[in-house]
Amino acid sequence: MTAISEPSSTSHAGLVGFYRRVIKLPEHIPLSLVQLAARVAAAHVFWQSAQSKLASWPVTLQLFANEYNLPFIDPSIAAPLATAAEITGSVLIFFGLFSRLAALMLLGVVSVIQIFVYPENWAEHLLWASLLFLVLTRGAGVFSLDYVAERTLLAPGK
Repeated sequence: MTAISEPSSTSHAGLVGFYRRVIKLPEHIPLSLVQLAARVAAAHVFWQSAQSKLASWPVTLQLFANEYNLPFIDPSIAAPLATAAEITGSVLIFFGLFSRLAALMLLGVVSVIQIFVYPENWAEHLLWASLLFLVLTRGAGVFSLDYVAERTLLAPGK
C-alpha cells in the first residue's frame, strides 16, 4: 500500500510566507509618493475643469443658468466662484501649499457637484473625494511646499 504524502509544513509555510512577503511589498512605498500622486491627480481634474469653463465663458454662464440648478446663488456669481475655487484649489494642491485648506475647498466643490449638479456621477465624485480626503487627513507629504515651510519655520535655532 502506498501512502499519499501531504505537503510538508515547511513547503507550505514557505509558500505562505512568500505570499505574505509579496502582498506586503506595497507597504514599502513611501506615503509621500501616494500623497504626491493624489495631489497631482486631483489638481489635474480641477485644473482641466476650470480651463474648459474659461475656454468658453458664455457657454459656462449658460450651463450655470440652465443646467446646473444651484439653489440660493445666482449663476452669474456661481460661475466665477466655482472657476476661481477650481483654479486656486488645483494650483495650491499641486504645489502642496496650504494643501489641507485646498483639499477642503475642493471637497466643497465636489459636494456641490454631487448634490446639485450630477448626483448620478457619484462614483467619479467619490474617486475625487477619496484623493482629497487623503490630502486633508494626511497632509501633502514630503514633496510639498507645506513640508518645506514647516521645516523652515520650525527649524531649530530660529
